[in-house]
Amino acid sequence: MYKAEKVAQMAAFFLAKRGGTMAHVKLMKLLYIADRKSIEEYEYPISYDSMSSMEFGPVLSSAVDLANGSIADEAWSSWVSPIEDNEVSLQREDMAESDLGMLSRADLAILDQVFDEFGNVGRWDVVRMAHEFPEYNDPGESSYPIHYREIFEALDYSAIDARAIESEINHQKDLHRSNAS
Repeated sequence: MYKAEKVAQMAAFFLAKRGGTMAHVKLMKLLYIADRKSIEEYEYPISYDSMSSMEFGPVLSSAVDLANGSIADEAWSSWVSPIEDNEVSLQREDMAESDLGMLSRADLAILDQVFDEFGNVGRWDVVRMAHEFPEYNDPGESSYPIHYREIFEALDYSAIDARAIESEINHQKDLHRSNAS
């Protein structure tokens, strides 16, 4: 279920693959694309973060807040630097894959696929590509939520199946929240 540390480890994975530094906007797109790819392949996201359409494309909502410093989180800040000159950096040297313990092998495989496809693509090209996802609705300077069912429908699931799977994902999130409290 959603944990800031898991999202931070996803970000750290991409930053390490990129040599330690990346444009903030590109990292936000890669995180979204990774969750979308996991939904496409396994019918569940990696992060379980809420998703939103924003001016520069679809994003994981809490990841944006973590990166912008709107949400203070020790796990995030131990992995990812604050934004400086529109870039973020990996906070740890000598990171090993074993340090990414919240990510499963399936998660890491998805992250690898996403990096292989988009890691060497320019930031604004990735932004343009993300604008092409059918679930993205340009909100101008505002934001709109993206529901899991919209992604499933964009992936050619029937509306009934999309709602059923979304319901199961939300049920799992609710169970996790009630067990955590």
